[in-house]
Amino acid sequence: MSSLAQHILTNAGQLPEGGVCSPKDFLHLASREAVDQTFTRLVKGNKLLRVGRGLYTLPLQGRFGPRPPSPERLIAALTKKTGETVVTHGAAAANRLGLTTQVPVREIFLTSGRSRALRLGSRVLEIKHAPPWQLLFGDSSEGALLRALAWLGPKQVEMVMPQAYKIIPAKEWQAVAAVRSELPSWLARTVSRLEQHA
Repeated sequence: MSSLAQHILTNAGQLPEGGVCSPKDFLHLASREAVDQTFTRLVKGNKLLRVGRGLYTLPLQGRFGPRPPSPERLIAALTKKTGETVVTHGAAAANRLGLTTQVPVREIFLTSGRSRALRLGSRVLEIKHAPPWQLLFGDSSEGALLRALAWLGPKQVEMVMPQAYKIIPAKEWQAVAAVRSELPSWLARTVSRLEQHA
């Protein structure tokens, strides 16, 4: 194994689970072509996983051989590396809050960055660019509430209101209501009505 390959693997091994590295991180050691070729060889040798354009991570060693890291760890590492906000999609948030029994089939996340897909073995994580208002509060419970309401839409929100009053704490309604001026009109009106009953 070349010293460049060893350096890349050592660096990747110092990252937490799901930590991502990029060929750009190693351009001070060799030419772009040499770095790219080394990454390609490491992927072919199952030493690294290519999860997206210019993003690589170490596979984890499991009982049945190498496996990808968890999506949650990969997303956390991506946010740390890029500085983007990345949060769960409204469908997943609504399910987690108990506002729908539908379980999302696709793994979708919203981001302040560009849209792209990340691959973890056979799993595909869709990262979709979202308007700033959907990223308010980050991945907090208030943020989940906001995205769940947005995903449900005006008609569905009316149907889940009674349930929402019971399960969402008043402080979360108040936090979302405090930013209503940044929300689409229908959602601002909905939040105002829900806040009165919370």
